[in-house]
Amino acid sequence: MSRVAFPGLGIEEFNIDPVAFTLFGREIYWYGIVISFAFLVCIGLALRDSKKFGVRHDDIIDFTLFVIPAAVVGARLFYVAFKWEEYAGSPLDIFAIWNGGLGIYGAILVSIVTAYIFAKRRKLSILRFFDFVVPYLALGQAVGRWGNFFNVEAYGTQTTLPWRMEITAPDGISTISVHPTFLYESLWNLGVFALLIWYRKRNKLPGEVFLLYMVLYGVGRFWIEGLRIDSLMLGGFRVSQLLAGVFAVSLAAVIIIRRKRADALSKASTGKGDNITSIDK
Repeated sequence: MSRVAFPGLGIEEFNIDPVAFTLFGREIYWYGIVISFAFLVCIGLALRDSKKFGVRHDDIIDFTLFVIPAAVVGARLFYVAFKWEEYAGSPLDIFAIWNGGLGIYGAILVSIVTAYIFAKRRKLSILRFFDFVVPYLALGQAVGRWGNFFNVEAYGTQTTLPWRMEITAPDGISTISVHPTFLYESLWNLGVFALLIWYRKRNKLPGEVFLLYMVLYGVGRFWIEGLRIDSLMLGGFRVSQLLAGVFAVSLAAVIIIRRKRADALSKASTGKGDNITSIDK
């Protein structure tokens, strides 16, 4: 159990126990409860909105049954890949996900592949299916980050900012004030979710909502990851920060290129392209 406070916000110290309760001798953690709640909220909203976008309830439910286990496996393998020295001597520990160790980019990448295969098998429009489901991914991340709060993890470097999070270790002696990076990412993703929901109703280019998510999440994760002290590393680079930067820049370029092409096609279809060509000649 750890003690946490937000003194700059007037929130006094309180205790956090990562274990919610015990069931049949097995400890049930708040982290798992929060993640499960995040999934339920996202599924509920997707079912509510699906008819507006021509997606059947059965497709949402079936996709959920595939993507949840796939995302967990992807997140675990991503983490293990960059922490292999901890598992090389005892590979069976790879399956002990209750001991912690998940990488969100592993979950995202595997979920993308799963969504692609699912949409293709169901003969759905792949890009439009991506555009429909991706806002709920952002919402799930926003809610799920609070699991890190209950575990008192995924925080950043020390700071004196007014919204600093003060942590007292279980020994009751050492106390540090740190960036609540779990909160930063939760709020950022909540904003991304709201923007994507707004834009999804107005989007004209299939796939652009998905691309926008990858850019916005990448931008947010890039600067937030730079504050964290528990990053997965590849040489001297923070893995998630590197991926975030690559995705944000490359997919922003894709958005710009696609829009330019769409504008060119639009002008050509209205005859403007022909007029410009004749003037140039």
